[in-house]
Amino acid sequence: MAFDGITIANIVRDMKEKLVGGRILKIQQPEKDELIITIKNYDQYLLFISADASLPLIYLSSSKKEAPMTAPNFCMLLRKYIGTARVVDVYQPDFERVVVIVLEHLDEMGDVCRKKLIVEIMGKHSNIIFCQDEEDKTKIIDSIKHVSAALSSVREVLPGREYFIPKQADKKNPLLITEEEFVSTIGGYPDSLGKAVYMSLTGFSPVMANELLYRAGFDIDVNVKEISRDMLIHLYKRFLEMISIIKNGEFSPCICYEGKQDNMAADRQEVLKPIEFSALKLTMYGDSDAMTIVDYDSISRCLEDYYAKKNAVTNMRQKSSDLRRVVSNAIERTAKKLEIQQKQLKDTEKREKFKLYGELLTTYGYNLEEGQKECILNNYYTGEDIKVPLDETISPLENAKKYFEKYSKLKRTYEAVSVQLKAAEEELEHLESVSVALGMAECSDDLDVIKNELIECGYIKGRNIYSVKGGTNRKNGRKGSGNGKNAGNREKSKPLHYVTEDGFHLYVGKNNYQNDELTFKVAGNNDWWFHAKKNAGSHVIVKTEGRELPDKVFEQAASLAAYYSKAQENTKTDVDYLKRKDVKKPNGAKPGFVVYYTNYSMTVAPKIDGLTLVSS
Repeated sequence: MAFDGITIANIVRDMKEKLVGGRILKIQQPEKDELIITIKNYDQYLLFISADASLPLIYLSSSKKEAPMTAPNFCMLLRKYIGTARVVDVYQPDFERVVVIVLEHLDEMGDVCRKKLIVEIMGKHSNIIFCQDEEDKTKIIDSIKHVSAALSSVREVLPGREYFIPKQADKKNPLLITEEEFVSTIGGYPDSLGKAVYMSLTGFSPVMANELLYRAGFDIDVNVKEISRDMLIHLYKRFLEMISIIKNGEFSPCICYEGKQDNMAADRQEVLKPIEFSALKLTMYGDSDAMTIVDYDSISRCLEDYYAKKNAVTNMRQKSSDLRRVVSNAIERTAKKLEIQQKQLKDTEKREKFKLYGELLTTYGYNLEEGQKECILNNYYTGEDIKVPLDETISPLENAKKYFEKYSKLKRTYEAVSVQLKAAEEELEHLESVSVALGMAECSDDLDVIKNELIECGYIKGRNIYSVKGGTNRKNGRKGSGNGKNAGNREKSKPLHYVTEDGFHLYVGKNNYQNDELTFKVAGNNDWWFHAKKNAGSHVIVKTEGRELPDKVFEQAASLAAYYSKAQENTKTDVDYLKRKDVKKPNGAKPGFVVYYTNYSMTVAPKIDGLTLVSS
């Protein structure tokens, strides 16, 4: 979600509360479009500002960033003028995506002067502009990005120019708009109602427009032409309620994650993918089975977590892209091979018919005349007459021999293809389980385990980089997750660990090696084992510790097995469960492959409900 005026309003409120009255201690420019300003008030705060075109940001950060030894010119200029300035005000003009920080400092003569540091969060037009605050105008001293007339016909951002915010004539300030203006502006828009809201009101993003429609009880796809004046007045009343929350500073920052996960441990939220952040409660996702909402008491902490986790997910996708491509290509290749083999197997279905033709011709062939194209013979197995095609150029007994040869050939094909088909099905199931494991990978160590499995199974070339047997590096015999320089600092790959409300421990394998370890080393004979039926996925173990499992725990474990499987997107799926002692691993089977011959099954929704994810 892009920064909108509502998010800026929340940030400005926090900055006013924490920074006004504070004094600047340090100014750094770690990147060409970034500033970190240290401000001392009752506490010490780090104000992070980025004018990067792809990711403009402003928030109070909790972490420092390494700055270059030699400061860039813009940073040196700020240090010269406002290196010890005091923050006297922070405001948001006209609900725009602009933050104005008003600063006071002493000039060379000891007189008090005012400057403005203006942060524009406007996508590719984002900028940080340093200005002289004069009585009748604001004059640009410098900016982190220079914008000449050649780059913009609307406004130059250069030293000596007067600063102004380009007005959006077609948008209204939501803090000032009247009922009549709202009805006429929104009602006159020739498109969907949601688009009418965010295209007509300053500072409203598509997400906030949809949230407003949800609160008013409208469908997000409804067209303005379908809306009456009374309905627009009703929408305006809900709009006023939202604006009242903003004016009163009653913000509710939150992050929406893809997937449902209750009681999520704070340090394991990265398991889920962050989708949206918001300064207001997103009630439209509140009842969704596909979303998890995490609330924050600070918009800065919310933004910091959102972008850190967004980057973590992106980085994991990038790191795993090569492995995903290998697995995807292997799945495609195996699926094609399986399709060919299934067709070959289907072609062998005629073998028994050819055998019957041969037997009947051998029995009755002496009574048949040569040169016939077909004959009617009695099938002594069923008592019915059947038509048998013949090659008129050869004798009936030679036809019988020919049919027996066809039967023998198809029988050999059937036996060979059946073995190949079973192997291909197992290979495809294994590859799909690796694909599921890639989707569950949380750290580099998880990827190393998967890469090791692909190496051992011959899908990629290389040597083992990670030992999964006892956690020992095979090259040097030391404990650890690898033999690289930073191996000791990396997070070790561990199964997911959940606890139910009544204290039962559930473990989920994140890859095939962990599945084997959980099933055959961690689980006892009388512990329960769960797996999504006919779907690649994790082995789920429930430790009984000598207790009887309540029905609710069976359902929770089954739902967990469905959630961490290929069937995660299904509304319902079948899950097999049985005592661990009845699960067997065939000799020479691939990692994660098991067999069982007696089991129970239940149909559940793939979800994580009533479970606490324990930090490993």
